[in-house]
Amino acid sequence: MAAVEAVGGYAGGVYLRSRADGLLRLAALDGLPGRLFRPWWRMHVNRPYPVAEAYRAGQAVHLPDAESAMRRFPQLTAGLPFTFGSLYEPVTAGDERFGVLMVLRPATPGVAVGPADRERMRNIAARLAAELAALTAGGEPVVWEGDPFCPPPTVPRVGAETAVDRLTQAVLSMDRQGRIRYANAAAVALFAAEERQPLGEVLWEALPWLGHPAYEDHFRAVFMAPDPVYFMARQGHPPSGTWLSIGLHPGPDGVTVTMGAAGSDPYPSGRDAGSDGDGSSALYRPVALAIALTEAVTARQVSAVVTEELLPAFGGRQLAIYLLDERHLHLAWETGFPRGFLDRFDGVGLDVRLPGVETLTSGRPLFFESMEHLAAAYPGIPLDTHVGARAFLPLIASGRPVGSCILGFDTPRGFSAEERTVLTALAGLIAQALERARRYDSEAALARGLQSALLPHRLPVRDHVVTVGRYLPGTVGMDVGGDWYDVTETGPDTLALVIGDVQGHGVAAAATMGQLRSAVRAFALGGNTPEQVVSGTNRLLIDLDPGQFASCCYVELERTTGRARAVRAGHPQPLLRHPGGRTEVLNLPGGVVLGVAADASYPVTEFVLEPGALLALYTDGLVERPGADIDAGVERLRSALAAAPPVPLAETADRLAGGAEATADRPDDIALLLAWRTGPTG
Repeated sequence: MAAVEAVGGYAGGVYLRSRADGLLRLAALDGLPGRLFRPWWRMHVNRPYPVAEAYRAGQAVHLPDAESAMRRFPQLTAGLPFTFGSLYEPVTAGDERFGVLMVLRPATPGVAVGPADRERMRNIAARLAAELAALTAGGEPVVWEGDPFCPPPTVPRVGAETAVDRLTQAVLSMDRQGRIRYANAAAVALFAAEERQPLGEVLWEALPWLGHPAYEDHFRAVFMAPDPVYFMARQGHPPSGTWLSIGLHPGPDGVTVTMGAAGSDPYPSGRDAGSDGDGSSALYRPVALAIALTEAVTARQVSAVVTEELLPAFGGRQLAIYLLDERHLHLAWETGFPRGFLDRFDGVGLDVRLPGVETLTSGRPLFFESMEHLAAAYPGIPLDTHVGARAFLPLIASGRPVGSCILGFDTPRGFSAEERTVLTALAGLIAQALERARRYDSEAALARGLQSALLPHRLPVRDHVVTVGRYLPGTVGMDVGGDWYDVTETGPDTLALVIGDVQGHGVAAAATMGQLRSAVRAFALGGNTPEQVVSGTNRLLIDLDPGQFASCCYVELERTTGRARAVRAGHPQPLLRHPGGRTEVLNLPGGVVLGVAADASYPVTEFVLEPGALLALYTDGLVERPGADIDAGVERLRSALAAAPPVPLAETADRLAGGAEATADRPDDIALLLAWRTGPTG
């Protein structure tokens, strides 16, 4: 590939847009084995990766070394924790974006990408864009589907075969695609024992025991960085098989592989990196942390994930997380430290000379391989122990300081270059997760305030009908949604009972809920029929165009006669408990949810609420359970309502909502509205 040679790289590729909206696909890959990099074949333009940013912003991204990659794209470094530099140039023609040109090359620590290399990348990307634009002009769409094209590399000339054949150690040479181009006599004998012909085959396909996922990171490392890699691998399948010492020696045109006897079992416990035991799982704990952080919502959940995933991965025992607020660091989470020890550091300013402060202000991680080293670097600092090691990591998200993270170890230990790289990258992920959690907390507080202000604080108290409402927020994710209920006096003898559920959660759902509640009230107080109330609210929601829809059930009830006229818009069917206790699901024909079709019709159903009868309106959060049929939830609620005496009504509402309130994992919020007709005499 011309771009690879032009800027002194060893690998490169081109991402092109696909037919799926917002998805880029790797169209060509040169200098790397395609299978090892399958996780990066697809790239959504909204992901925090350099390829996505270059495409999204239309600007080049230059990462001269691992440190620059860690600071800007911690997700990239967490997945590829190797020392390499990379350049990304958008492929554009006018306003049309085709994709991104990518080149990987040796890292240049502390030295930025020079203007000459930047210009070369721009020129090559421009030529590629012109060719793609010509295809588009000719009527051929420029999209890529399927696997990337991997051109065969030039076969290197291998000499000194006779000398290498004298070695008892197996020696192989493989190209940048992983294909074996040379094998000495010992290697040929190794393959012959497995009845394979090595030349031309991909190494980990010719020797399937080397294809275990636990070894993939070693092969990725040797193709991404210039340093040799050594590891142990078991020839064959656990628990049998001989241990071999594997050496990988990279070069610009390929990799030399050595294989020799390991001497003894390097994992005497019986678990190894090629088994399904703790050895291989430890290798992937940082990846598990990155995945788990994407699902953590609150700051407490983020801290718990770090405790459960990061500490075991690196053998740590202590963890502390400090968050920055108005130029002071406040302790947000701790585990493993003596009780009260960290309190003395809570609230320290950024002008205090402490490692937890300086790692944030400098943006550099600090590693102390023993407590003696820590005490020497910071004379007089209080220590919780005199034996151990400490790592202080800056929590910085997109250039904004968030706080600092302290990892503690019970015994002195070194920190390899790879461990320092991974820990620094993971600190960036933790910072982004905490920043997201802060935004969540702020939005949740605002949404809760909106919800509290918009729900009715009291319901009308009138003869013949008693009403009670309940609202419960969800327990996971954004815990404030758009469920609401209301009771409105529309005449001397009539009440309007309404319950609704706006799609989604958060401020937007709460705001839409407030608009719908006001709209229903306005239409109801304007003397409209139930069908007109719901139809008018539907058209209003479409005119507002908030990008949301809502379900609703509206019941107009005459207090003295019990005559009811109900309209349902995509909402769960109400329940009716008769005076004798028999409880049924009302079968109300309905229309589509609000906000979908302006000409939707909503039929009216009439029924009578007898003296002593109880009507229950509810949202789907009360009856839905993950993985369970909603009909089973409706039946469960029907049985509970049949068994609950209607008086006092508040206790009945608490009993019906109490079962859901006790559920620890409740993804949706809940609204419940009960109306009990007391009869003509009250």
